[in-house]
Amino acid sequence: MTAGFVARNARIVTALMLRELLTRYGRRGLGFAWLIGEPLLFCLGVIALWSVARPAYEHGIRMGPFVMTGYMCLLLLRHQITLSLSALQANVGLLHHRGIAVLHLYIARNILEFLGATAAFVVVYGVLMALGQVSWPADLLLLYGGWFLLALMSMGLAMVLAALAIRYEVMERIVPLFTYILIPLSGVFIMAAWVPAAYRDAFLLIPLPHVVEMVRAGVFGEFVETYFDPIYALGWAGVFNIAGLLLLVGARERVDAE
Repeated sequence: MTAGFVARNARIVTALMLRELLTRYGRRGLGFAWLIGEPLLFCLGVIALWSVARPAYEHGIRMGPFVMTGYMCLLLLRHQITLSLSALQANVGLLHHRGIAVLHLYIARNILEFLGATAAFVVVYGVLMALGQVSWPADLLLLYGGWFLLALMSMGLAMVLAALAIRYEVMERIVPLFTYILIPLSGVFIMAAWVPAAYRDAFLLIPLPHVVEMVRAGVFGEFVETYFDPIYALGWAGVFNIAGLLLLVGARERVDAE
């Protein structure tokens, strides 16, 4: 019974992902390639700009891989939040089909963004390796753990913000501002070791820097000083997801009533 339940829901989510690909990217031109190409071009562009404007090394860390690890984390976070905002409103008609639930819509969009960002990460990493900017990851397990934890935390945060946007119209204007505020708070362009010791503990109360630091520790290894607590990050990811699920209760009725 459990296997059948999982299989049925997996089929629904897969079908929604394929539908999302078709409606967002179409069948012509680059089509599905944009799922990977869009974050890839953004990341390579930012790396190129930083490489010109900043020295090759900062605090003993090569600028290319530092920007790559931070910006890919930022892209995944922002894309999951942004595309979750309209997930229900854009697909509310699908809920009239038997078996499709509100949660399916959010899971489908978040998995799609995760797959696209992950593929772009792999490609960018391969390009930097070919250019001699970065070596093979020092700890693949730590890199995978940080990346998956980031995706889980981002999905929970995305559902919380999406649910609030359904309840309060003003949130649609606040969320874009919130995502910009997250840039300095998430640690994507700064490492915890660079924060003055007097403020580091306060900075690490924010859960996002922990997962970004895990990704960087997985790439750079023990020769680069990092600070993170996987249990703390996992706990916050759980809080965000549970809060998001609770806030989404009754979301369909709210959208139908508008």
